[in-house]
Amino acid sequence: MSRISVRGFAVASATAVTTVGAVVGVSSGGTPAVDDNNFEAAAADTTLLADIPAGQQAQVQTASLTQQADAQASAADAAAKKSAEETARIQAAKDAKSKKQAAEDKLEAEREAKEKAKEAERASRSSVRDASSFSAQGSYSVADVQAMARAMMPADQFQCFSNIVERESGWNYKATNPSSGAYGIMQALPGSKMASAGADWQTNPATQIKWGLSYMNSDRYGSPCAAWSFWQANHWY
Repeated sequence: MSRISVRGFAVASATAVTTVGAVVGVSSGGTPAVDDNNFEAAAADTTLLADIPAGQQAQVQTASLTQQADAQASAADAAAKKSAEETARIQAAKDAKSKKQAAEDKLEAEREAKEKAKEAERASRSSVRDASSFSAQGSYSVADVQAMARAMMPADQFQCFSNIVERESGWNYKATNPSSGAYGIMQALPGSKMASAGADWQTNPATQIKWGLSYMNSDRYGSPCAAWSFWQANHWY
């Protein structure tokens, strides 16, 4: 019968445990058997504790190695799971930080765009000329009147203003509606309304433009472009 030590095996198969218990019970002149509760402690001792039949040695070794492999696999799985969770946590934190930064960058870009737009508007308005800054002439061409209008309003409002004037008078500052009495490039009705902008309302297109801008920028519309939107819907302003 071959002899092997069972020290180092955490748990043996049921068959091996039974065999060890039986052998220990009758060894050394009838020494009392080790009870079940003390078996694992005894198995860890350096002393040779049992004689195991050669045919069962492989079973004991296989059972122990299998349990060791299972324990190692479980530990590896737990470590891998913990590592994956930590990696996911770190990535989530990075993603959240990136999204926050992107949102802040967007807000900053919008703020800068609004500020630039305001600056452009202020620059445009600061360059607007008053009607009194134009020298009086005996007559004015369409190009002259258009040039005055461009100089007297923000650039982004001129096209809307022009759209209305084209349809009302064709830029003729002396245009008169024989049936209604509307007068000037704005076709003010009555034309004498434009006296509020200057006594020379009949002969000076700059005065007519001044009155027209005041009318369009009032609470009625707010701007030439708002007046043009109304005109498109109603064909009058």
